[in-house]
Amino acid sequence: METPSTTRRTFVRKSTATASTLALAPQFVHSAPDNEIKLGLIGCGGRGTGAAAQAMNAGDEIKLVAVCDVDRKIAGEKVELLSRQKPDQVSVAPEKIFSGFGDYKNVIAESDVVILATSPGFRPLHFEEAVKQGKHVFMEKPVATDVAGIKRVLAAGELAEQKNLKVGVGLQRRHQPTYREFVKRIRDGQIGDIKYLRAFWNGSSRPGKERRDGETELEYQIRNWYYFTWLSGDHICEQHVHNLDVVNWVMGDQHPVRAQGMGGREVRNLDINGQIYDHHFVEFEYADGTRMWSQSRQIPNCWRSVSEHVTGTKGEADFESRLFEIAGETPFQKRLRKGEDGHQLEHYPLFQAIRNDLPHNEARHGATATMTAILGRMSNYSGQPVTWDDAMASDQKLVPDNLVDFNSNPPVFPDESGAYPVAVPGVSKPYEIWY
Repeated sequence: METPSTTRRTFVRKSTATASTLALAPQFVHSAPDNEIKLGLIGCGGRGTGAAAQAMNAGDEIKLVAVCDVDRKIAGEKVELLSRQKPDQVSVAPEKIFSGFGDYKNVIAESDVVILATSPGFRPLHFEEAVKQGKHVFMEKPVATDVAGIKRVLAAGELAEQKNLKVGVGLQRRHQPTYREFVKRIRDGQIGDIKYLRAFWNGSSRPGKERRDGETELEYQIRNWYYFTWLSGDHICEQHVHNLDVVNWVMGDQHPVRAQGMGGREVRNLDINGQIYDHHFVEFEYADGTRMWSQSRQIPNCWRSVSEHVTGTKGEADFESRLFEIAGETPFQKRLRKGEDGHQLEHYPLFQAIRNDLPHNEARHGATATMTAILGRMSNYSGQPVTWDDAMASDQKLVPDNLVDFNSNPPVFPDESGAYPVAVPGVSKPYEIWY
């Protein structure tokens, strides 16, 4: 049970972290609320709710006015939570709490800026609609789960540019000062020419969810979305995309031209584990021949690391946990600043761009990072080398267009034993729908 003293310590710790984060933000954070910015939220899970609160931290004039989630109960609970946190900035009438499959359009219509935070398979559809309606967007990563979705995001991103709409993507490392400094040092030549790179997302994962009595197959899959490739993209997309984005960024915002790798399911063998793998290893090759080795593993009691590493001709840069270090001819070391919260910091430039009509469109690098992950997944699922050009020329499409309610058919079903189709290297084809 929490005592008053521990409650106070927790409050002080959180307050200090928040104060440190705000100190990193531009001075427009507490702008006068004379020009209200209406905010909408689509997807009321933990990340969506957190993103809404962080967006409202970017200015007192930002007001949450509408939300949507397939679970209306959760949507209502999150509105109540945000109302307690931001009583002067949450103004969501009961009729503006939506839960229908098509109600994302209603939230977008009510908003000036919309947060897209549903399971990633729906991201391209929601992003297209927001741009069509002429609204600014913050969308969580990954931005798609298949090649068809990537193409839709790229096209909508170009249209957003033409319409002068501002687009943020939840690849928050690009907004953390220490990451920005180290990437600049590398690109300025502090470790010489890049020889090779490594990236890791090795850690734990959320448990699968048991089926509820009476729920439809689609309802179950959406509730257990992390474990279905069409919804999450597999964990190489859902989480490792952060590291892959950093590597592309270090490489001058290039993308790899080829991938070859291996992966599988060593411990995820229950029906609740759906389809995704529990380990991935990929060798990516860039146009200049530079190699990057990528590892993403979610197996208990194994080595844990979420980090990026760059080896050059004059030294090595390690982005490891909270200690960033350059070793070699010109050594340098720096710790992440306390409260350097990229999830918060990524909202400030978006709203600054909206207020001051500045360029801000992160759709392309969001799509590039996501496609890098999809490229690796294609190689691992098939056991074959895969090129970027061939992947982008393919018509791989995992997400159906005809989902109208929970009675709609998802793209995959379990067999008689309750097991779902899983990609088999050597059998599954890299560019085709493998189930």
